[in-house]
Amino acid sequence: MKRHCARVINDDDIQRFQDKLSQYDMCTLRILYGYFRNDLKHIVETVDTHHLLSELKSRNFPMEQDYLLLKKKLGVSVFSECLLEDILGMRRDAMLALWESLYILQNNYQHPNLIGVLAEFIQKGATLLPLITLDKDGHQLHQLEEIHNRHKKHLMEITKNLQEHNAPGFVHPGGSCSISSCYLDLVVVSTQDFRNRSQHEIIEMGGIHEYYLRKAHIGLEHISPDRLFRWNHRSDRMPLAVMVSGVPGVGKTTLMQKFVYDWVTRKHYQRFSFIFFFKFRELNKYNEVSLDEMILDQYDYLHSQLDIIFKDPEKLLFVFDGLDESVHNIDFGSQNKGIKTKERVRLGVIVASLVGQSLLKGSSILLTSRPTRLASVDVSVFQRVCEIMGFFPKERERYFEQFFNDQKLSEKAFQYVRENDVLYTFCYIPSYCWIICKVLCTCFKPLPINDAGQILFLPKTVTQLFVSYVAHMLMNHCKNCPKELLTSIGKMAQHGVMNHILTFDSKDMETFHVDSRSQFLSSFIMDSYQSQTTTYSFLHLTVQEFFSALHHYLNFSEMELKTSLERARSLEDGRGEMFIRFLCGLSDGTTISLLKRYLRDDNSPAKMVIKWLRQEIRAKWRPETDTKEKMNLLTYLFESRNKALVFDTIGPNENLDFSDFHRTPVDCTILAFILKSCSETSCLNLDRCFIQGEGLERLSGTLHSVQDLRLSNNDLKDIDMELLFRILTHDDSRIQKLSLRNNSLTSTSCSSLACSLSINQSLTELDLSKNNLAGPDFHNLMKSLTLPTCRISRLSLQQIKLTDDHAPHLISLSHTPILTHLDLSRNFLSDGSARYIQDLILGSPNLEEISLGQNDFSKEKEEFFKQLEALKPGLSVVL
Repeated sequence: MKRHCARVINDDDIQRFQDKLSQYDMCTLRILYGYFRNDLKHIVETVDTHHLLSELKSRNFPMEQDYLLLKKKLGVSVFSECLLEDILGMRRDAMLALWESLYILQNNYQHPNLIGVLAEFIQKGATLLPLITLDKDGHQLHQLEEIHNRHKKHLMEITKNLQEHNAPGFVHPGGSCSISSCYLDLVVVSTQDFRNRSQHEIIEMGGIHEYYLRKAHIGLEHISPDRLFRWNHRSDRMPLAVMVSGVPGVGKTTLMQKFVYDWVTRKHYQRFSFIFFFKFRELNKYNEVSLDEMILDQYDYLHSQLDIIFKDPEKLLFVFDGLDESVHNIDFGSQNKGIKTKERVRLGVIVASLVGQSLLKGSSILLTSRPTRLASVDVSVFQRVCEIMGFFPKERERYFEQFFNDQKLSEKAFQYVRENDVLYTFCYIPSYCWIICKVLCTCFKPLPINDAGQILFLPKTVTQLFVSYVAHMLMNHCKNCPKELLTSIGKMAQHGVMNHILTFDSKDMETFHVDSRSQFLSSFIMDSYQSQTTTYSFLHLTVQEFFSALHHYLNFSEMELKTSLERARSLEDGRGEMFIRFLCGLSDGTTISLLKRYLRDDNSPAKMVIKWLRQEIRAKWRPETDTKEKMNLLTYLFESRNKALVFDTIGPNENLDFSDFHRTPVDCTILAFILKSCSETSCLNLDRCFIQGEGLERLSGTLHSVQDLRLSNNDLKDIDMELLFRILTHDDSRIQKLSLRNNSLTSTSCSSLACSLSINQSLTELDLSKNNLAGPDFHNLMKSLTLPTCRISRLSLQQIKLTDDHAPHLISLSHTPILTHLDLSRNFLSDGSARYIQDLILGSPNLEEISLGQNDFSKEKEEFFKQLEALKPGLSVVL
């Protein structure tokens, strides 16, 4: 938990807050408690439990059960539910105690949910009651009641089911399920981090998602759908315009569908008498249009009532999904003059005018967009900007359970994915979960004997996943699918990727000779009907990117492939990254063999891609090359599965420097493949990469082959020593230098380190500086250094909190004939340690340098140590 005291709550503040609380009777407190319930649960889960319970206890909260034990046994979620439920069932004093405790906790926990709830509670207070009632019961509609009910009935029909796109005859037939039973919560947080993104969105978010998981609990504001239009303490107002961003496939459209469905079923926001739900991809047909036309084109039954509906704009909500799919220029920062609802203007003017309140002032608007589109948009006009984080781990597992509907099968599939970082990381995206489950259900589910040949390899890379997905679709749906159709789909996909086109119309389908009547098409492309127009889009952006790459293997043209590679590498927004990854992945014969019946007889595309990749690495693998760029090159190699190419380009005895760059578990998986392919690596610098247990585990099978291994500043803990033991004691360990400087190791690690050193015979330099190693097990480490098997000549124990109590254990180092350099500086050694240091210096036969500076020695003792240089020629005492 990030702690800072941005504001100190003093006694006067507490008194004023208590005075405000005293104004509320129990009925009001219960209503407000229910209103803030989801926020309170998240806050209780986030703040320090001991601190919260201590504050409650100081206010005579009856601790009827051991909440700490409850949390330990059943987890923080159950604990928070039980605590809040208990408080609700108690007297008024218990509820007041909770609010006061949370108010006090602001001194230590500046969590945005805590700050936001208290700001709304204090500033709005009892005035929230009418709004809570309005959101529950809605307005009196009078003559609009009948049309209101008809409108809700219509929206119910289009939102009540989640449609699953699938090919007929597949293991799981396509269809729909009730959104109320199938929908899994998506985490939405307040952030504008999309401003800093330059890479492919899914790659970027996939790479840092685990980091965001931690940050979302610590420093980001969770926003449930029923809070989107509630008081925002950041903009200090009730928002009218809200923007929700999210990478492709993360669930923006599904969230909007669920939002509208919950309104229809009276779950929230009955303050809106009418919600108008639009998708930008279906609005692209308009050039100039009026708001009236736009609404009536989709909701024609409103034609006789629309003027009356518009009389109360504050009762209206407009939902626009998929800004990134719009072909219209929408300048949210423009000062549009007031236009009329019947006035025909460009569609972008209508949307910008609604957001800017120059059209239907008082109405609310909710938009969604991919982050990259927002990076060039003035979002200051929105009073709330948030981002969908997708699935957290629990939701990922629940998705698998729902999909397979078979506990053993879902556990087997999820365990496989959980052990594969590349696939698991992308599972934060619901549509990726769907594709992965589609593939794995065929791989894991027993097939009839005559179909046994259909069992294909389990995917390990993203390319293998999509090859398996396409192969399964072809196998289960259209065994005689013409190559020409696949080629046409690929050509259209390629055109879209290179030109930033996500939706296609009938003319595009004709231009690229894609037969829209083919049932096979539904396996990869979905259509959308709006009035007389039909638009087409791939099930997911990554499906489009995959077909774009596959196109070059189906219909090879050296010139076209060269042009596509050059174009993809020139796209600064990272739009070409997945395309290149797929191209490299398809160059692997084993991977693409699943589609061999559709491919050329020769491997010309693969040869050209490999040649291009070799040239790219040789041209760009330089010390000055950006670390992210280097990681992209390694990812291409990882997807290619070409160990010979890795050996040839990266090669043995290479210095790999990835310091100062956040290393995700996926990066570590990729790096492990590279190290294994290189066979031998001179130096691997992973300083300040935030590699912790999970990342280290992914690398543990290959790090023994590195001569100089640097793991400084990674917050490694005692629990990680088990992995380090495995690395150091490997039969083929080549590690000569190891830096564990500035981690979070304690005395507990000394025993494990000692055991490692008693077995390892390659290590000659060890840096343990800036760890808290002083403690009861420190002597084990010192003892291990005297063993005949130990080869360490340089040892750094700088700033490990040594005191005079540890000095006697240092004497054992004098029995280490190989030791030449020893650093004991920046500890708490004083004159009481002098005689032990003297014996150590004089007793070490080959000691060349000892550093003792910035301890607590007197000047006399420091001078004495310097005099020892004269007694031992070749020795340098550094003070």
